[in-house]
This record gives sequence, structure tokens and C-alpha cells, in this order.
Amino acid sequence: MHSIATANQQRFAHLRAWRQQLNQTMPPAAWTLYVLWVIFMIAMPHILNWGDQGTIALSLSISVLLQSAVVLAVLWPQWGAMATIRAAVIVAVLSWGMEAIGASTGFPFGSYDYTDKLQPQLFHVPLLIPAAWWMMLGPSWAVAQVLTPRHRFVVFALISGLAITAWDLFLDPQMVAWNLWVWETPGGYFGIPWVNYLGWLLTGTLITLVVRPKSVPVLPLFLVYATTWLLESVGLAFYFGLPGPAVVGFLGMGVFVWAVVRRLMQTEVKSTMPQRS
Repeated sequence: MHSIATANQQRFAHLRAWRQQLNQTMPPAAWTLYVLWVIFMIAMPHILNWGDQGTIALSLSISVLLQSAVVLAVLWPQWGAMATIRAAVIVAVLSWGMEAIGASTGFPFGSYDYTDKLQPQLFHVPLLIPAAWWMMLGPSWAVAQVLTPRHRFVVFALISGLAITAWDLFLDPQMVAWNLWVWETPGGYFGIPWVNYLGWLLTGTLITLVVRPKSVPVLPLFLVYATTWLLESVGLAFYFGLPGPAVVGFLGMGVFVWAVVRRLMQTEVKSTMPQRS
């Protein structure tokens, strides 16, 4: 009983410390945008039930732009205007470029086409796509920052690529179900070709290598990553009729959520241990 009580006290201590750090590193504007994003995501299934087919694209656009704005509002105060804009531009150009190459050649994601539902488009790639990469790369950098040893940037980039690829375990089946893009030859993962995930890993890793992001505010961006994980798991399982991707995505992103929480707890324990003289 004593050990259980001690463990619970440690958990509450961790939560209090994280809440304090979060309040210190999460700007008020980011908090406001975060709350708006979460409220909209919770309301989104009900909005789709009331709306027509065009409501899907509009609701998706609003949710992506809100989440992108949260990441921007978190990074801007720490990085400054120039570094944040530089990173956002690189992410936009490279992600759109890789998507344009992919849609026209089949490399690196496989052969697919965007439908005309997501507008506007440039060379058949929706302009919303770079914002989607931005909104999850920032949180993926936070995951990688916690899990990567110092001065191992290639490992950092690879973990970033894996963390964002885990999110696509939710995304691609959902977007195909909504007919926002279609695959020329449906594959083995709920109709998604497996090569698509190699393409995501390559693209996420490549963009990170080019951006070379500075140190990020871990807790605010990890909050976005973990919130995405929970919202996608519940949404796909209970509202959008995709229980299979919900379970796999829950496990895929959940591995990173668990690893980050575990590492943060270990780090705090080590930092509070008395140092030997």
C-alpha cells in the first residue's frame, strides 16, 4: 500500500511540474488557439452530420489551419520571426514539392491523385497540404527532441519522420474514405499501399534535415501531438466508422506518446536525485 501511495504521489508531482512548465512555455495566444482547435475537433463529427459533401473539405481546412496556427504561436516566441518563417517556408515548399512529385510520378508515396474536393490546388496538389505537414512536424520535432541523444541530428530527423508517419496511420484511411484522394492500386493497409508510409518517412526525415530545427518548447508541442492522438483515436473509432485504423493509429502514435512521457518522468527523477559529492 505504501509503494502504491508513493507511486501515486510521484505521478501527481509530475503532473504538477508539467502543468507549471506548460504554463510557462505556452503563450496565451497559443492557449487560445489550442482551445478553439480542440472545441472545433470535438464539434466536427456533428458538423459533418448536419452538412453536405462540401462540409467535409471546409471543416478539414478549418481544423488544419487552427492546428497549424497553434504550432506557429508556440514556436514564434522562442524562435523569433525570421527563424519561424524560414522553417515554415521550407516545410511548405518541400512538402508541396514532394506531394507534387508524388501525384505526378508515384514517387515516393505510390500512385495516387487528389480529387477536386480540396481547393484551391496548384498543379493538382491542394494548398492546404503544406499546412498539414507543418501542423504535425512541429509536434514530431518535440517528440524527437525528448527521445534523441544530444548531437545525434540524423537520429533526430529519423525519429521526427517516424513520429509523423505514425499519424498517417489515422490520416490516409480517413481521407480516402472521404474521397479526398484516391489510390491507383489500393494496398494492404486498409486500402493504402505500404509504400506510402516509406514515402512519409522519407519526406518527414528529409524536411527535418533541411530545416534543422532549433530547440523547441517540448511540452506545448507534445500536448498537440498527444491531443491529436486522442482525438483521432476517438473520432475514427466512434464517429467516422474506421475502427481498424483507429486501433492501429492508437498503437502507432501511442508508442511515441508513451515513450515521451516515460522519458520525461525519468528525466525529472534524475534531476531531483541528490548529487554525489
